[in-house]
Amino acid sequence: MTSTEETFMIKAGAQRLAAEYGIILVSTDTSPRQTGIIGETDSWDLGAGAGFYLDAIQNPWSQHFKMESYITQELYALVLKEFPVDSNKVGIWGHSIGGHGALKHPKLYCSVSAFSPLAAPIYSSLGQKAFSHYLGENRQLWRRYDATALIEDGYRMPEPLIDQGLNDEFLSELCPDRLETACKVVNQPLTLRYHKNYDHGYYFVSTFIIDHMKHHLDIFSNR
Repeated sequence: MTSTEETFMIKAGAQRLAAEYGIILVSTDTSPRQTGIIGETDSWDLGAGAGFYLDAIQNPWSQHFKMESYITQELYALVLKEFPVDSNKVGIWGHSIGGHGALKHPKLYCSVSAFSPLAAPIYSSLGQKAFSHYLGENRQLWRRYDATALIEDGYRMPEPLIDQGLNDEFLSELCPDRLETACKVVNQPLTLRYHKNYDHGYYFVSTFIIDHMKHHLDIFSNR
């Protein structure tokens, strides 16, 4: 949230690794912009900069806020059409709220990784605020966009790599322990690494980005 499509490219330090490994990086914005929706820029955690990678069904958001469809359909097809990409070697990576789309689309993404993911938004004040505005009050619909709930409800994915800083100011909101527990119950493979003295920011991301690039590359190499 609060980022744009430039944030990852500027701060993560991934381009050098992508060039070395032969990986194409595609970075997206975090929401639609300048939609004309009244109040879309009033709050940092709702509206512009905070699309939550879902397809909104509540007015006034439903007309424009379709980030899940954009990433998994429109953008996905465009990348395959315009660039020399192997459709069998496509992964998804996310920071904070990002990355969870892969849980619902295992045929699209063969590898998954995340930094400091919002792992159980149903139990987070951030997730509850966004979901109630974008999706309404039916919590069964919320489960479609909650990584922990998806695992509990039977979704499976390639073993994700997740890194989490223990000095993260949002740690109590992110709930990685709930995701870890859900994965253990159903034997969903998960690599979850905790790091002392790291927060939620991009110094953390840039420190461990090489591990994530290698994670995806290793899976690509075996396909």
